[in-house]
Amino acid sequence: MPKRSPRPAATAAPGPPAPAVRRRAVVLSGALLRSGGLAALAALVLAACSGQIRSVPLAHRTPERPPATTAHALHRLVDDGAPGAASLITRDGFSAARYSTAGVADLRSGRRMAPQDHFRAGSLTKTLVATVVLQLVAEGRLALHDHAAAHLPPGVPATGDGDRSELRRVTIRQLLDHTSGLFNYTQDPRLSKQLYGKGFGAHRYDSHTPAELLRIALSHPPVAAPGTRYAYSNTNYLVLGLVIEAVTGNPYATEIRRRILVPARLGHTSFPGTDPVLPEPHGRAYSRAGARRVDATSLDPSRAGAAGEMVTTLGDLNRFFAALLGGRFLAPRQMAQIRNEKGTDGAYGLGLYATRLPCGVTVWGHNGDINGSYARTAGTADGRHIVSYRANTDTLPDPAHGTAVLTAEFCAARRP
Repeated sequence: MPKRSPRPAATAAPGPPAPAVRRRAVVLSGALLRSGGLAALAALVLAACSGQIRSVPLAHRTPERPPATTAHALHRLVDDGAPGAASLITRDGFSAARYSTAGVADLRSGRRMAPQDHFRAGSLTKTLVATVVLQLVAEGRLALHDHAAAHLPPGVPATGDGDRSELRRVTIRQLLDHTSGLFNYTQDPRLSKQLYGKGFGAHRYDSHTPAELLRIALSHPPVAAPGTRYAYSNTNYLVLGLVIEAVTGNPYATEIRRRILVPARLGHTSFPGTDPVLPEPHGRAYSRAGARRVDATSLDPSRAGAAGEMVTTLGDLNRFFAALLGGRFLAPRQMAQIRNEKGTDGAYGLGLYATRLPCGVTVWGHNGDINGSYARTAGTADGRHIVSYRANTDTLPDPAHGTAVLTAEFCAARRP
């Protein structure tokens, strides 16, 4: 859930390992399938993403080894303070895959991040939610100009105290592109201290319902009139999760599993609800609380819900975005809508946004953060070239160093 305030506090974790451990990088590379042979390391990455690491015999002809374009950029993230960082690059599906990592997944053991590690993806959840909403639009069960209040489950509030903030004038499109003006519930002063501040240790296992979090948002005046300007708010996607439930009769996570996870075989992605435990395998997640580094691996993810509760792997992120950008989930009209940034002056589409890199390449994707985890995925417009990277901390002191991971790969691909 990006763009939120103070950081969590909890039990302090041990200090960082020796510099030699922090600075080494591991790079696994694969090349395109060739007639009569298979790249051994590409198969290693594929097996790792499926949860089984195994060796594969070399073919008669050793394939070309792609360059480790992102390794230096990952080291910069570790130098900035992330305990560990990793990236997975795929082209044309997984026929060519390259995994790189720097730093460590666990400060106690010194274990490195592995391709099959699960982590919390934060606001990358939003792109899957938006995909389901646009599928419902294509099916005629929703319209982008519909008002959100017309599609809420029974008992869910549509107005706040004194009608200071309400959903009766907010449309589905405005929820999708963050032009609703709804207050971001994670910025409520009291709740923020519990989610990210000094109260995190005492409240990390608190459960929250979407209706409860929506009431908190609606207790604040709107930050802008609906449709007048872009203002990122996790409340928007909290509401969209409720809209999916009202329209389909199923929780939003059930619809995502049925419509996206099962067809695309995203077997390592889940929506844990109130379960605080990450699936195995996983590393640790770390946050900063002042000068202290704290372990934030375990928490109740209902604080995020449809705005950011998803747990996944780098491999599943690449598979999803390759399928989405390749047109597998949405018809051409809805693909045009998910990329339409006109309502936000180029800041955000309908659950997807463009990043224009220094070399002139434009890539499409999303980012996300939640306590102890930051992740980002971006790909070419056709979905044939995808980069996902992550850090086991929620703070990137220099966001430009995150974008540099994308620049290192997509801009290097343009060089002769």
